[in-house]
Amino acid sequence: MDPQEISDRMEITDLITRYTRAVDTRQFADLHQLFTEDAVLDYSANDGPVGPPEEAIAWVERGLAGFARCQHIIGQVAISFAEDRRTAQVTAYFTNPLVGVAPDGTETVWEVGGYYHHEMVSMPDGWRSRAM
Repeated sequence: MDPQEISDRMEITDLITRYTRAVDTRQFADLHQLFTEDAVLDYSANDGPVGPPEEAIAWVERGLAGFARCQHIIGQVAISFAEDRRTAQVTAYFTNPLVGVAPDGTETVWEVGGYYHHEMVSMPDGWRSRAM
């Protein structure tokens, strides 16, 4: 790998980390800077919307409102660059324990997991997700 590819891989992996950290810390406004203006986020696998970031982010925020905390754990990150290296297909494995608290203080943990699929694009100010 050449130095630019190593840098691109690190930046893409960092973008995925920034996404999961923003969700876990409920800093939902921070998510907007991770996507292109024309991005389409697809949460249909979870009965969610397919649409622009503002619609999808609002749905995620509402969905997590019933949980006291969550903690994404990212596993494998597979990155496949297009020949011109301006776009990349990215798949990141994740596990996300969600903790609910009953009125009596009892905690229940739901563990969800799956894959984040991104179509990333290199922008003048760094990599962004164009589709998820």
